[in-house]
Amino acid sequence: MKKFIVVVVLALFVVGCKGTKSVSGTVKNLSVKNIATAHNNASPNFKTLAARVFVVYRDEKKEQSITISVRMEKDKTIWMKASLLGITLAKAKITTERVQYYETVGKTYFDGDFSLLSNWLGTEINFQQAQSILLGESIFNLNQGNYTSEVVADKYKVQPKNQDPNFIYSLLMLSGNFRIASETLSQPDKGRILTIRYDDYQTIEGALYPKEIHVLASENDSTTKIDLTYRKIEPNVSISFPFTIPDGYSEMKL
Repeated sequence: MKKFIVVVVLALFVVGCKGTKSVSGTVKNLSVKNIATAHNNASPNFKTLAARVFVVYRDEKKEQSITISVRMEKDKTIWMKASLLGITLAKAKITTERVQYYETVGKTYFDGDFSLLSNWLGTEINFQQAQSILLGESIFNLNQGNYTSEVVADKYKVQPKNQDPNFIYSLLMLSGNFRIASETLSQPDKGRILTIRYDDYQTIEGALYPKEIHVLASENDSTTKIDLTYRKIEPNVSISFPFTIPDGYSEMKL
């Protein structure tokens, strides 16, 4: 259960996926600049957000499910609470400078900045990337850097023009609405492949939000699958971010 909670919370910070074969379709290719502009314009615009997410976790040994409450103040704070049968199992509070997390089963906590978490996960992460994953947005700023684009199976494939052989990133974007279909990140030297796939979107107050997110994390011979389904999304509601690490908890050594 402890591993389940940690993976569910921390998997929201990193992405990747399997390769795809290039196929010419009926979609006209656009420049990266035009794709980036359309993608940014299609992103949900809100100040606050409250959501409930049903999560199913699978690995080689078990399958478990859990409900997570998610709250956001856009570009400032992400708050998550994992519950099972009404009992709080874990909480996380993420700001632009700080990552806080505790779980009640093993009574452990983490309180630090993104640099420590980045070192543990083996890839640089930040608040904006965490928020983007939850909203179905590109984790990298497509307006910065040198990217290429092509049409792959009626989707736009965007990737850096010069890839690091041990840090390979690409994304597939839906041509109809410029939302993310999948993002990919692999680290061949460490045997890591992580996948996030967005199977469906839903319209709420005129904006498109993810409905289903499927995460696949593989490292050497170990594979973890996490399926997330948004069951309720409420933009621009009054929210708070209660978070206090209980007394007597031990610091998690990442």
